[in-house]
Amino acid sequence: MLQKLSIQNFAIIDELTVEFQSGLNSITGETGAGKSILLGALGLVLGNRAESNVLMNKEKKCVVEVFFSAGNYLKVKEWLQEQEMEHEEELILRREIAPNGKSRAFVNDTPVNLTQLKALTSLLVDLHQQFDTLELGEEGFQREVLDALASCAKEVQQYHSSYLLYIKQQKELQLLKEQQLQAKKEQDYKQFLLDELNEAAFKENELEDVEQELKLLANAGAISTVLTDVTAFLKEGDAPVVQQLKSLLQRLQQYKDMNADLQLITERLQSAQIELNDISAELVHLQNSISIDESRMQQINDRLETGYKLQKKHGFHSTHELLQIQQQLENELQVVLNLDQSISDKEKEIAQLQIQLEKQATAIHEKRKKQAEPFAKNVTNLLQRVGMPNAQLKVELNKTVLSAFGKDEISFLFDANKSNRFEPISKVASGGELSRLMLCIKSLVAESIQLPTMLFDEIDTGISGEAARQVGILLKELSAKHQVITITHLPQIAAKASAHYFVYKQEEHSVIKTKIRLLNKEEQIETIAKMLSGEKLTASSLVTAKEMVAG
Repeated sequence: MLQKLSIQNFAIIDELTVEFQSGLNSITGETGAGKSILLGALGLVLGNRAESNVLMNKEKKCVVEVFFSAGNYLKVKEWLQEQEMEHEEELILRREIAPNGKSRAFVNDTPVNLTQLKALTSLLVDLHQQFDTLELGEEGFQREVLDALASCAKEVQQYHSSYLLYIKQQKELQLLKEQQLQAKKEQDYKQFLLDELNEAAFKENELEDVEQELKLLANAGAISTVLTDVTAFLKEGDAPVVQQLKSLLQRLQQYKDMNADLQLITERLQSAQIELNDISAELVHLQNSISIDESRMQQINDRLETGYKLQKKHGFHSTHELLQIQQQLENELQVVLNLDQSISDKEKEIAQLQIQLEKQATAIHEKRKKQAEPFAKNVTNLLQRVGMPNAQLKVELNKTVLSAFGKDEISFLFDANKSNRFEPISKVASGGELSRLMLCIKSLVAESIQLPTMLFDEIDTGISGEAARQVGILLKELSAKHQVITITHLPQIAAKASAHYFVYKQEEHSVIKTKIRLLNKEEQIETIAKMLSGEKLTASSLVTAKEMVAG
């Protein structure tokens, strides 16, 4: 609820504070008294553009503050949580305009930008002005109205959550398909590379091992010659080392017990003789194993040629790196197969979810369809009450593909003259018609929708008499559970107000200033009487005014 509006240094307002009440608040005053200035100041807090020429005193800043009671308003609480702001019972919105034209906005003293300010105030104030189509022509508002009457808001919310999951899974499917397309573009080439490596079938360190083997085979003749010479030196020839060492040991054996050092030397020589004898035997074995194998050399060269070619192709220098790329290629090609399965699984999930959404959307459609005709008929009846006897509303409900809130395309169509040519509201309804149409619609859904403070600016344009009285009655009914503020020129509407405010101009120190005050019951009757008869009061206008206020 809008509790208080405070204005400083705006247009012809030096300083003004007005405290609003629950129920129906009516604002009246002479033409040009400043009612539009009040709206202009409020518009600043609602996020309208600010200009420095609105300053009354060009050397001081303009400050407009609005106080709201929003403790139980869930949407406001959720918005504040999203913005990481504290939720308090009283919400204070402030807009400041400096003499240089710079503007600042605050929510409970926390600086905000205009986008944030507009988002918040749209939850707090519903402003209806002449030639302002508002949300009446928007499908989102029309859907909310129909859903409120059909009592299916909960089902729509559940459907919407499922639909968001549906969209998310579709995006995931598209991403998987893009990955699959990219993978398949490279699949043939990767398979070719893998086939080469699989055909080569290298083992760990194989190229390094056969390189070493090739060196041995290439030097087999020279190695064999050396081994022959060493073997001859040790065990063959005219004076083999092993035989000479054996003879020396035999000569030393007879003296080894006479000297401890001599005994140690003898033992060492004996060990050396055994070692050299073993070496000789191994040399013979090694010599027998080394041979010039031309076929093996060719085999190794072919193997190395294959390995070097693959290493060059992949930019590697070892068998281990070739085996790594082989494994990597296998993994990447496996991904393509996995993607095929993932896409299949995802398509099944989406298909199942689509079946669920279709079922939910159909149930919602039936509820909406059931309410569409009675709603249109009720609005048409109310329009006749408020001075639009030839106006008709029609609700068009067309099935479409699944969307965020079902599979219905909802349109409120309007015919102002019983021509049976129904057109979208925004195309055919005038400003006054829109205001009254919105009033009729909201009076029907007021029980079902949590509405913010509603402000009607000159909803009485183009009506009088009984139609004006009916507008007043509707506003009064609407204000039973919602705060309504209306700016009006008609006594029939003002008389229904539980709080009547009068806007006037007053000269102070040769300066004209706008003022506003809350009228008591007698002042309200007198003001309504003047609205009926003009500035000169008459006995009959006073009587009529009393009857209107009492009724």
